[in-house]
Amino acid sequence: MLSRWMMDTNGEVFTKIVLEVFKVSGLLNTEGDQLTEEFGLSSARWKVMGAIVKADQPVTVSEISRVMGQSRQATQRVVDVMSKDGLVQLLDNPNHKKAKLVALTEAGAVVYEKLDRKQEQWAASGAQNIDREELDRALSALHKMARYLERK
Repeated sequence: MLSRWMMDTNGEVFTKIVLEVFKVSGLLNTEGDQLTEEFGLSSARWKVMGAIVKADQPVTVSEISRVMGQSRQATQRVVDVMSKDGLVQLLDNPNHKKAKLVALTEAGAVVYEKLDRKQEQWAASGAQNIDREELDRALSALHKMARYLERK
């Protein structure tokens, strides 16, 4: 017996994946808000912290926004609040007069490390009922979709 998706065109399945990603994105934001709540953060702040940590060096707001898939203006608002809260610091950028570099403060790094440990447990729990081959295929498909969309 054919799966109901087997009769759909590739474009129709692509659309179904996009719609499911939208749903998952909203659910992840809610989960992220719950994970970060004890630290007085939101998903948006945590994403900024993650983008800085993953870059392994101070980055500009524009670079953070590209990684997050958000507008520079939205990212700037989050960075401004985080700077006031002492989680990030703005540094002079030797490559650009106006675009400051953003780095975690010591306090921000401590919070991020605690969140990272908490997230590892959350992710392990979430992955329990999905076998490794399914995870690898999903990641591969999402990477390909992201590359397509980035070229648009």
